[in-house]
Amino acid sequence: MAPVTLITGGSSGIGAATARALLEQGHRVAVTGRDAERLAAFAAATGAGEQLLTIAGDASDAGDVAATVSQVLERWGRLDTVIANAGFSLPGTLEDHDPEDMRAMVLTNVLGPALLVRETLPALRESKGRIVVVGSVAGIRYTPGNLYSVTKWAVHALVENVRLLVGKDGVGVTLVAPGVVDTAFWDERGGAPEASLTAEQIATTIVFALSQPADVVVNQLVVRPLGQIN
Repeated sequence: MAPVTLITGGSSGIGAATARALLEQGHRVAVTGRDAERLAAFAAATGAGEQLLTIAGDASDAGDVAATVSQVLERWGRLDTVIANAGFSLPGTLEDHDPEDMRAMVLTNVLGPALLVRETLPALRESKGRIVVVGSVAGIRYTPGNLYSVTKWAVHALVENVRLLVGKDGVGVTLVAPGVVDTAFWDERGGAPEASLTAEQIATTIVFALSQPADVVVNQLVVRPLGQIN
């Protein structure tokens, strides 16, 4: 039976590239995002038909997360892989940020993955499934006044705490921490640096982690483009 994967923030960037890669491998894939029109455009572009389910919702809203998981289970009856990818960054430093924007970023980047794990653990324990969380090299190095970096440090801690919680249950947990990736993240920052990865390269990394034998878990992958020092 084809595995079922749920990806948050799946209509563009790393999430969309990962969805395409897993669809090509025969997965049934559900992707979430806040923009219903963007989700519809992504679905049309993939041509995946019934193998793809798109669900509009807020990754930081407990009700939306619960409804998403219920919809996936109702549609396909199981859940094998969960990829917590939804997140965003604010340009500038915390001195420049609007407090409500700061709150939204913290909730999306940190609470969002925690809610997703909480809601999907019963199904993942049943399937002996896998959790992948997309972090960042910003979660292993410091940058002056960078609140996004703070959220990614928290995400990395969450991943390790989840690993300790569910390892005994046969659920694998992987952190993928990319360096600079040329996605929409850089649109309001003047474009990505010359040394940058593509979303497809990070998708390949995620697929690698998911392709390990059932008794092997790659717990952490840090991926930088050649030339990125920090």
